[in-house]
Amino acid sequence: MKTRKLGNSNLEVSALGLGCMGMSMGYGPAADKNDMIKLIRAAVEKGVTFFDTAEVYGPFTNEELLGEALAPFRGQVTIATKFGFKAADDGKWSLLDSTPKNIKQVAEASLKRLGVDEIDLFYQHRVDPNVPIEEVAGAVKELIQEGKVKHWGLSEAGVQTIRKAHAILPVAALQSEYSLWTRTPEQEIIPTLEELGIGFVTFSPLGKGFLAGKIDENTTFDKTDVRNNLPRFQDENRQANQALVDLLNNIAAQNKATPAQISLAWLLAQKPWIVPIPGTTKMHRLEENIGGAEIELTSNDLQQIEDAVAKITIQGNRTTDALEKLSGR
Repeated sequence: MKTRKLGNSNLEVSALGLGCMGMSMGYGPAADKNDMIKLIRAAVEKGVTFFDTAEVYGPFTNEELLGEALAPFRGQVTIATKFGFKAADDGKWSLLDSTPKNIKQVAEASLKRLGVDEIDLFYQHRVDPNVPIEEVAGAVKELIQEGKVKHWGLSEAGVQTIRKAHAILPVAALQSEYSLWTRTPEQEIIPTLEELGIGFVTFSPLGKGFLAGKIDENTTFDKTDVRNNLPRFQDENRQANQALVDLLNNIAAQNKATPAQISLAWLLAQKPWIVPIPGTTKMHRLEENIGGAEIELTSNDLQQIEDAVAKITIQGNRTTDALEKLSGR
């Protein structure tokens, strides 16, 4: 697989990464651990070198999974993890905590779970309004000086925070949602990242599975699946948003590809420093997604997509109001 550099950092990763959250939580019960180890190792064999996790995924179990699965490949792969959440009294990880003390505690714990000496990319999971970003950057800078972190990043941060953070300690990457049905970053985020030389790691590049073309208004999700609570996945919105999948199906047929592959190829064509991290628990989906990195859309293809998408209005917010409040600060 081709590689890409995340902005001006010297962090070079595979053009497609693997988002691992769904292996442990989010889209139903956790998948079988041994099956996921096989899938992660198969991803490495197929050229994927960039893996995304967080302490809150599980919590903790996703980092442990990656640590075990990637142990044979230490030094050959890049692992990104995150700090910034903590458990509330009810046990749910709904509180923010980016205090320097917590950042350093999380780093130490993540290092042990991942089985590594240094965290390749350490994101602030969400901006903490109670802790100045200068303090956050300062704490991560100390971890870098101590050799415990190589690069740092932000997740779902707004332009002002990105600029402040980058001025203190160069940010290697921003991770935010971006896809053919979530294009808000094009307004301010992408121009700012380009100006500052920061890479863009895009999560949910397939719209939490919707853009793969296998979900319709009749699809039912497990009771623990987060999509049950997302406005965009309510029945009437799913039906309306099918227009985008129909478009992708048409373009995919022209390119002898799948809707998921076209969606990923479109993202890769936007900027050379964008790296999507689709997640999956299925081997055939992994192979399909990797195939998307081999597709090079022509300028005519891209214009066709642009013209068609302009006529489609996506129905429903991408996330819950509570999570939206944690984004874009």
